[in-house]
Amino acid sequence: MTYDTIEVAPLSPVIGAEISGVDLAEPLGNQTFAEIHDALMTHQVVFFRDQELTLDQHKAFGRLFGELHIHPAAPGPEGHPEILVIHADENSKHVAGNAWHTDVSADEEPPMGSILHLHEVPKVGGDTMFASMYAAYDALSDTMKEFLGGLTARHESEHVHSRGYVSRAGKLRDGENAYPSAVHPIVRTHPVTGRKGIYVNSGFTTRIEGLASGESRALLDFLFEHIATPEFQCRFDWQNNSVAFWDNRCVQHRSVWDYAAVRSGHRVTVKGDRPL
Repeated sequence: MTYDTIEVAPLSPVIGAEISGVDLAEPLGNQTFAEIHDALMTHQVVFFRDQELTLDQHKAFGRLFGELHIHPAAPGPEGHPEILVIHADENSKHVAGNAWHTDVSADEEPPMGSILHLHEVPKVGGDTMFASMYAAYDALSDTMKEFLGGLTARHESEHVHSRGYVSRAGKLRDGENAYPSAVHPIVRTHPVTGRKGIYVNSGFTTRIEGLASGESRALLDFLFEHIATPEFQCRFDWQNNSVAFWDNRCVQHRSVWDYAAVRSGHRVTVKGDRPL
């Protein structure tokens, strides 16, 4: 694919690309927007360096791709409910996203994508790993693809969000104690590319519908291990004021907690549709 207004450098043969030649704080022309969108569809996660964004500019970029999602359990800064604060330092006892997951997959209509802007990162460490669920699906045998194609799985959020986030004065986005829970197909077809990918994750997926508990556990454990195959991944080395934008419909990610320093920024998340 050729690009006229941006430069795109792949990070791996399977997933990830770094985009240069654009300032996300400025309004994007139609051609630049289309090329960033096409790069995201092709590479599944894209990265930008040296981006200084206010919260409003961050949200404006996200809104180019759709209505912004509000996290079910994490309050944003005052006046910015669409913003998820990401912060860890030398005193942190927990960091967000330290296991393979798809953002808020327990929602009935999980997010389309997430845009993370880190304005301060450790000098060493604090990378984020991304895995292609297209590649994970493609690597399965035809027999396993056929078997998984008829199955659905339960995604639940209370065990994640009740301990990792502070709810809004005891009330969550959808009402008091209403942690999202949903059933989604194990194999999801991307609504834009038409490609199939695995859609279960160790963060939120708790069981496979219609299987005995032991069968469900064994199959989920196999899929979680399979998803973590290094050949499906890229790894992003953050610098101050970097941005990562991943397609939540075909990508899983996990943060690497190998640092004792400040790692801080904000995330906006774009609403999505029901997985099919």
